[in-house]
Amino acid sequence: MINEKQTFSRLDMVFARFLSERSSLDSSQKPAFENLVMSLSFQQNQGHSCIHLDNDGKALILASGLALSVTNSSDVNTTLPLIIEQNRLYLHRYWYYENRLAQQLRKMTELKLCDQLKTTTETLLDKYFGITATIDWQRSAAIMAINQNFCIITGGPGTGKTTTVVKILALLQELSDQPLLIALAAPTGKAAMRLQESIGSNKATLPCTTTIKSAIPESVTTLHRLLGAKPASPYFRHNAKQPLVYDLVVVDEASMVDLALMSKLLDTLKPGARLILLGDKDQLASVESGTVLADLTLALPQQTLELRKSHRFDEDIKKLATAINNQQDIEAWELLQSDNENIALLETDLIDYITQQQIAYLQLITKEAEFSEIYKTFNRFQALCATRLGKNSVSDITLAVEKSLSEKKLIHLSGAWYSGRPIMITQNNAGLQLYNGDIGICLRDKEQDNQLRVFFQQADGSIKKYLPARIPHCETVFVMTIHKSQGSEFDEVLIILPETPNPILTKELLYTAITRAKKTIKLVANASVFYSTVRKKVQRVTGLAYKFPSND
Repeated sequence: MINEKQTFSRLDMVFARFLSERSSLDSSQKPAFENLVMSLSFQQNQGHSCIHLDNDGKALILASGLALSVTNSSDVNTTLPLIIEQNRLYLHRYWYYENRLAQQLRKMTELKLCDQLKTTTETLLDKYFGITATIDWQRSAAIMAINQNFCIITGGPGTGKTTTVVKILALLQELSDQPLLIALAAPTGKAAMRLQESIGSNKATLPCTTTIKSAIPESVTTLHRLLGAKPASPYFRHNAKQPLVYDLVVVDEASMVDLALMSKLLDTLKPGARLILLGDKDQLASVESGTVLADLTLALPQQTLELRKSHRFDEDIKKLATAINNQQDIEAWELLQSDNENIALLETDLIDYITQQQIAYLQLITKEAEFSEIYKTFNRFQALCATRLGKNSVSDITLAVEKSLSEKKLIHLSGAWYSGRPIMITQNNAGLQLYNGDIGICLRDKEQDNQLRVFFQQADGSIKKYLPARIPHCETVFVMTIHKSQGSEFDEVLIILPETPNPILTKELLYTAITRAKKTIKLVANASVFYSTVRKKVQRVTGLAYKFPSND
């Protein structure tokens, strides 16, 4: 079992009672059974894909008649709601996702590539990566990606993951008899925009022909758009029976991809297709179940390469991120208190500081500047909170910032919607092509009688606008949670921690927040909360890493 405080929801309790009533257990056994099922339901909602059982718990679950015990990772044909594998208890659906993903990846890693790709010349690698006497991690990643159908390229910010993958795409196009069909994707619209910008700028510098460059796409989509999300449904248009047409799929920010979505992505790949995952394994895991990227880097070392040299990340921010990642709490706190202009504790009033950061984009709205300029200016700065409710939370600070901006006549509050309101979509709507994580700004539309519209910039640079009434569930984002910031990057980040310890505070959360910043970090925190945050590490229970043979 997982040793942490559990507050079961009504759904957890109703689900456990529903199964208990259909079990073969007598009345004396049912309370213990229900407790195990409630724990499983609760922990799955906390991001775990399974829970551990002791021998007594395993025997009780099997005696219920509602569980199947599996001894390997082969296909299982059962409608029973519970699965036991070794000492792990799963809800059937999540065992299926985990098992199916492992099956697909084992097939990909066992696939033998053609001789042409195995005889890649050093000359071709020299062309793209140059000649160096020291270890070139980017070149090593390219060799791995060329010779395998599945690979993971991981590394912190600024280590050149996108630069490397663009060169890999050019190499693969040069090695292929026919131009490869390539799809580029990311979990959120913001992450897709970042990848698209990076692909475009890096492609221009490639030492190859125009023909090869033109075969490398610049358009990046979200994973939900790529797979063909169906409105009001967990299913996608593409699946094992209707696979994607692409020869190669590249997914950026893979740490954000949960178990279910990664499993469904693998199902959509046609036989022989390649998959490259890019991401930072040290960032927060997905909001939903699993720690897929971290599990796979552990289970598949021969398919994983970590880029270790930072090329553009600010040196002070890098030192802080490294100290936090290594759980060096005292060293990290000392860095924040040292005489650095770009990493420091915030010494001015919190609300006044955030308010001042909003003036530039709000003034552009007053001047009727182009939306692209307004959007770019807004995204220069972002305040990030660890929690949604309570003191120093998103809710608390958002209300205070709106009040401050209104008092300064920078916005005019006349209801939920007002000119200048920045929002983030929190609910997918495939019909409108708006997805969780997409950021828009409410403005008056000069082309539509000055009516309020919500403007969104797409990954290809185009602008879409919607009536506020059509917008799916969303939140005002003068402040956002650190979880919601994944896949984003800002010149300056303000990180706000609660005043007291909170179970959500972990070193992965703080590391993720810090690595959103390119130039400057300000932090609001007291020493005790900071120390406890850095000392705590995320530990999710999953079985994915155990489903692969040893790579030793």
